[in-house]
Amino acid sequence: MSSTTTPTLVIGEAIIDVLTGEDGVRRARPGGSPANVALGLARLGHPVRLATRIGRDGPGRGLHAHLRSSGVLLTPGSHTDDPTSTATARLDAAGTAHYGFDITWDLPPGVLDGPAPAHVHTGSLATALAPGADRVFAAVEAARAGATVSYDPNIRPALLADPERERQRAERFVALSDVVKASEEDLGLLHPGRSPDETARRWADGSREGRGPALVVVTMGGAGARVFWPGGRCEVPADAVEVADTVGAGDAFMAGLLSGLLHTGLLASAGPPGAPGAPGAARARTALREATARARLDPRVGSALSLAARAAALTCTREGADPPTYAELARRPAGR
Repeated sequence: MSSTTTPTLVIGEAIIDVLTGEDGVRRARPGGSPANVALGLARLGHPVRLATRIGRDGPGRGLHAHLRSSGVLLTPGSHTDDPTSTATARLDAAGTAHYGFDITWDLPPGVLDGPAPAHVHTGSLATALAPGADRVFAAVEAARAGATVSYDPNIRPALLADPERERQRAERFVALSDVVKASEEDLGLLHPGRSPDETARRWADGSREGRGPALVVVTMGGAGARVFWPGGRCEVPADAVEVADTVGAGDAFMAGLLSGLLHTGLLASAGPPGAPGAPGAARARTALREATARARLDPRVGSALSLAARAAALTCTREGADPPTYAELARRPAGR
């Protein structure tokens, strides 16, 4: 690692998911969309730091141990004396989770102190809840000159007090990003009355003028994903699996997508500027825009999407947000 850059920095909440199945049994699992993405990246072999908010209570200690065991490092200030936040999820017959939240969110000070991140990922509650959301935006905006950026809005209707304000906030994060993943539900909540494809196409086309994401992925659960870039669009089928639950599947997809793009130099990774396999932000951003300027899907992007689909599918086969390791994915051929 370079002395002037640091690995991927993920900014956002880490919480305890309390899952209640059809049998009525409650099971506590580590969760939080950004924390799940950080965990997924670490298990795929990427050095990751997480700027979050975890209590010093028993649940917080367990959550920290869970992240640390897979190699996720917390940034200074991520521990708090407040209780660790929780999400209560009830699973329906299809294994889909419906959430309620008890969460306090603020961003630790000094997130960008020290070595600058090469890539920054954020999203979910951390980009929507005051007082932390505005501080997250300021941190991402400040980091963007030297880092590529990814964003997953991961809208939670239970916390969506002002749809218009949330729409404006999400659009600001989209404008900062190089890669955006959103579910059909996210886009329907952000822009009711407009098709998800229309919103995704508008976001991707903005990069022609050098603003907004060059790659936009719309996930559709068991139906797979639709992918938009300035030069075209395609569909990515979901792998067929026996579903235990869908908790964390979207986050595993995001981690797999980012992993594939980081490996191929289409997002910035830590290392000396110009070093092979470790491009700086400007070089990686240019490479991503060049890769998405043509109608035919670039093979490097296609490989990253395949990895994402496999990671999401494997996560669905086990309870809770439990993203796969690289070794597990290597044993699982695409489409199975």
